[in-house]
Amino acid sequence: MTSQIGTASCSIAATLAVIGDRWTVLVLRDIFRGVHRFSELQDDLGIARNLLSARLAKLVAAGVLEKVPYQARPVRYEYRLTDKGRDLSPSLIALMGWGDRWMSNGQPPTVLIHDQCGTPLEQRVECPTCDQDINPRAIRSRPGPGRRTNP
Repeated sequence: MTSQIGTASCSIAATLAVIGDRWTVLVLRDIFRGVHRFSELQDDLGIARNLLSARLAKLVAAGVLEKVPYQARPVRYEYRLTDKGRDLSPSLIALMGWGDRWMSNGQPPTVLIHDQCGTPLEQRVECPTCDQDINPRAIRSRPGPGRRTNP
């Protein structure tokens, strides 16, 4: 028998409830790349207007994006990342790295670099106490202070 872990007891499930579909992740990717206006997002992604509207509205309601007016008559908005949205960057970089390794035969279609020196970036998990890189096999979990025991 498998148990179902709801969004109340699992941060991954809660995150996926907000960003867990293909179009939402691709909308976020484009916004991180500097595409902010509805028409530009639609053109770049090839997404139907109703799907894009729904994804943007959900991200705004969740506080991941904010609508910022860029034109008065008629009022038009662009979509900007909030602090909450910017905090998704490491997750998207991790998905990109996985895709580079397993879906692109190790030949990344895009390389992320440090804008000041041009060095390609690496995603790492590091122990703040030991100052060592941590392999996934060395990671364990334990109940945290936000764990709810009652559904």
